[in-house]
Amino acid sequence: MNNILILGGSGFIGYSLYKDLSPFFKTFGTYNSNINFKKNKHFFKYDIEKDNIEKLLSKIKPSIIISSLRGPFEDQITLHNLLISYSKKFNFKLIFLSSSNVFDSFHNYPSYEYDKTLSESKYGIFKIKIENAILRMETKNFVIARLPMIFGVNCPRIKEMKDKMLDKKPFEVFPNSIINVNSILKLCQQIHYIINQGLNGIFHLGSTDLISHHEFFKKLAIHRNFNKIVFKQVFTINDLHYIAVLPRENKLPSHLTITCDEVLSDSHTDKQKNGKSI
Repeated sequence: MNNILILGGSGFIGYSLYKDLSPFFKTFGTYNSNINFKKNKHFFKYDIEKDNIEKLLSKIKPSIIISSLRGPFEDQITLHNLLISYSKKFNFKLIFLSSSNVFDSFHNYPSYEYDKTLSESKYGIFKIKIENAILRMETKNFVIARLPMIFGVNCPRIKEMKDKMLDKKPFEVFPNSIINVNSILKLCQQIHYIINQGLNGIFHLGSTDLISHHEFFKKLAIHRNFNKIVFKQVFTINDLHYIAVLPRENKLPSHLTITCDEVLSDSHTDKQKNGKSI
């Protein structure tokens, strides 16, 4: 059985992956400040700024590491360079959860797996640095999963919307930004499939259709009955700006694809289907 280590296992995406994978694999996660995980023997405290990752790897001996970490950008870059150097010693595959922001300098079209990355944001540039280091590994040893915005019942963006509404503050939307999205339920199924099938390379895990940022959040507000929310429309550029990742080469089976409307439905009731094999 594969040992899977989820770095950032206490976060929204990381813990959702843990719940999905743990019935089928020996799965471990890391946490930092969330003491609710202290009593879970499959979770280990890990501080990216202080702790030695090699000790954790020696203890768990993972065959797969899923990187869903948050933390200072420079510390994350240093950590991933260490993981790359340790990958042969500990013989693991690295699954790096990247972002559609690695393409946020491109305005005129959606991006595909092997398009050149180019970003004008600090977040996108940081993700590109890690991607470029991983791409120097043998392809069989890595997966780069580029994600759009991920939604679910308890996701940070829905919490932010609710907080803004309750505080009677406007929620910013971008009418000229064309995006695609994904649900946490579907993302877990997709990552599970990639692991089961032993796939590698670059994957774009977004909805098959595109929508404007403003339109999606208007629909989301209706789904969540956020009737009193106020939207503030922000126009950063005059033309349309695409921040969307679509697959061209590495396509998953049709049952693992999703549309924007299905993301909205999953974000309303996204119960984990732990008893169902992928």
